[in-house]
Amino acid sequence: MSIAVTAMPARKAATDRVVAYWLIATAVMILLMVVIGGVTRLTESGLSITEWKPLSGTLPPLSEAAWADAFQKYQQIPEYREIHRGMSLEEFKGIFFWEYLHRLWGRTIGLVALLPLVVFLVQGRVKGADVPKLIAVPFLVALQGALGWYMVESGLAVRTSVSQYRLTAHLMLAVAIYGYIVWIAADILRREPLWLEGHRVRKFRRAARGILALVTLTMIAGGFTAGLKAGLTYNTFPLMDGRLVPAGYLQLDPWWRNLFENIATVQFDHRLLATTSFCAIVAFWLAVRGQCVPRTVKAPLNALMLVACLQVALGISTLLFMVPVPLAAAHQAGAVLLFTCALLTLHGLREPRGKRKPAAN
Repeated sequence: MSIAVTAMPARKAATDRVVAYWLIATAVMILLMVVIGGVTRLTESGLSITEWKPLSGTLPPLSEAAWADAFQKYQQIPEYREIHRGMSLEEFKGIFFWEYLHRLWGRTIGLVALLPLVVFLVQGRVKGADVPKLIAVPFLVALQGALGWYMVESGLAVRTSVSQYRLTAHLMLAVAIYGYIVWIAADILRREPLWLEGHRVRKFRRAARGILALVTLTMIAGGFTAGLKAGLTYNTFPLMDGRLVPAGYLQLDPWWRNLFENIATVQFDHRLLATTSFCAIVAFWLAVRGQCVPRTVKAPLNALMLVACLQVALGISTLLFMVPVPLAAAHQAGAVLLFTCALLTLHGLREPRGKRKPAAN
């Protein structure tokens, strides 16, 4: 293998690291938000607050009259009439808690994304090309909040649950924002002194991109699986009702609707993508682990393999036990962690900014 070695800066400025730590804290909060959102969905709590009040909605009901008013509004939507009819006020308070926590955590993320950034800009810690990149963060968080309400709104009039399309869009925008923040933080913190380049390293880079794409597609399929509650059917593995491909796989017309609206298709596709992702990760790990690659690759690559094994176990267990909340929430968190490892593996293999690619011998 032909390898060219290029010197890289030994370390970043301390002020840069402070900005990176802020980004990491924001990313961790988004990861927790994904988990809280998953629990909110699994406990059927997401429609318990029927209004969007970004400022005045910060406080929960503080009197019995306020609680009665919130409960009365919930009783007007289809979910209550068709699924939760007869629910007591105390039971309503239980599901209200998760949606309230979800929204409150979202508001907190907005403040964490905005206020430290203003301080950094005033102090001059953020300069040049990093300014627009970081200013985008609070705007993206605000967009996610608006999309969250757009999702909730889909379940207030006709449906007894939110649209699986809007739920998946809401999930994947959170993942996209999370990935954007993690990538910028990794750019700031990266202190790898050597850059290794050659034909095989470029092949590894392309493979890492492919794995990241597979993991992302699997998460999208998981979003539709969650939105359709498809995990509550076909609770066997590896076969689905005794078949490799379930009956009714393409029963909807036109055919493309099956990818998003047919429970059998959606769950099968999620299984297929997850299995393909796992096999690709194992093959990639075996191919790279003995090679001369930067240390910025080895740690996330080993973590990628470990998390992939854990995620497969969580996914199968969640299915076989018919989606218990703790397992399902852990599976959703595992998906984000797997995405993180794939992203950081790719980041470790990326070309340094401002460096010309050496010609392969």
